Amino acid sequence: MGFKKFSILLGGRLTFIMTALLLLTYLYTLPGYLASTVLIFGVVVVLVYEMIRFVSKTNAEITRFLDAARYADFGQRFNFHGLGAGFGELGDTFTDILKRFQDVRAGQEEELRHLKALIEHVPAPLISVKAGNQLILWNNAARRLFGSAHVTRLTDLGQFGAEFEKEVTALKAGQRRLVTFAVEGIEQRITLAATQIIIGGHVERLISLQDIQSELDAAQLQAWQDLVRVLTHEIMNSITPVASLAKTAVDLVDDAARQVTDNPEVVEELADVKDAVNTVARRSDSLMQFVSSYRRLTRLPPPSKTTIRLDELFEHVAKLAAQDWPEKALSLMTRIGPSELDVQADRDMVEQVLINLLQNAEQALGGEEHATVWLSGYLSKRGRVVIEVADNGPGIPADTAKKIFVPFFTTKREGSGVGLALTRQVMIAHGGAVSVADRNGGGAKFSLMF
Repeated sequence: MGFKKFSILLGGRLTFIMTALLLLTYLYTLPGYLASTVLIFGVVVVLVYEMIRFVSKTNAEITRFLDAARYADFGQRFNFHGLGAGFGELGDTFTDILKRFQDVRAGQEEELRHLKALIEHVPAPLISVKAGNQLILWNNAARRLFGSAHVTRLTDLGQFGAEFEKEVTALKAGQRRLVTFAVEGIEQRITLAATQIIIGGHVERLISLQDIQSELDAAQLQAWQDLVRVLTHEIMNSITPVASLAKTAVDLVDDAARQVTDNPEVVEELADVKDAVNTVARRSDSLMQFVSSYRRLTRLPPPSKTTIRLDELFEHVAKLAAQDWPEKALSLMTRIGPSELDVQADRDMVEQVLINLLQNAEQALGGEEHATVWLSGYLSKRGRVVIEVADNGPGIPADTAKKIFVPFFTTKREGSGVGLALTRQVMIAHGGAVSVADRNGGGAKFSLMF
């Protein structure tokens, strides 16, 4: 509407100027009309000046409007109602157009913020690989996965394992891979999935990384629990009557021996029978105790988490497990950083796990000179609480370390294979992990990551 009125006003001014020029030419040819001619000439000059001012003002405001639109300066306002000559409508039109631009931009920014918020809260880490092998971490999950490590290029992924870097580099759009991701000495299984996007003529690979280690651990743990539940049930059903009958047989042999005291040969044979039945009874009791210990793997309650100060936890555990160590020439060194570090965990479960690990360290250090155990707690680069139990003993062979957390596996003559399997189950229940590695300087190191 403003531009239409502007055209009408401009046409009207041109019409007046043309009419004044025609009148001026006519008067100039007539003698005796000098005053009228001068007057009309003055009118023409005023009309031309007014039109030039009108057009110049309009051009200046159009330029200001276009600059505002170009540079997204939506704060500009065009209020020309005091200038008359149609400028008010023109200013209103310019202001309305800029307001519409502003509304569109605000809508786009709101949608962009919404999309960014969605990406930030996607639980799967998202990264993209651009030209020149440049890496971009798109969300919080990706930043948590890589922690404080410097990751801006594909080559930076080598610090998380050569296999991981190789698979990410070779991954094509539409492919999926299952890879090992190593961080802080703990290996995790991660699935990679890639897609290709083209923006502004530039090709980019978008890769999602899904940590499935917890799901694998839970599935494996459930499988072990189901197996142990079936085995213990069948073994108990079979061994219970054997143990009962063996005890009954012992009583019957005693009764028979009392009735034939006058026959030494029979008494001797009955004594041999009693020894054999007693052996069966003892082995039956041992087997029942063995099976009962494995039932703990299937009856672990959900952890009741509370805030635990590590200094208090370490002090209590040391009193329970290492009180007599000085007499055995064993040293326990504790270290916590920061000193007020705490963890959300089930106190009873964590205490039992640490006691088991300290006892294992004590057994591994038997006969070692300068035997020392280090119990430490700290925050990892990814902001997770880590508790370590390390010793300077003989260490654990690589082939044994791979099976050390498997139920029923043990290297001890009198071991049951329950302790470390239960430790792993406790850590999985806490949403964490347990790992074993060689200690720098010799020995073994167990790490509990919460």
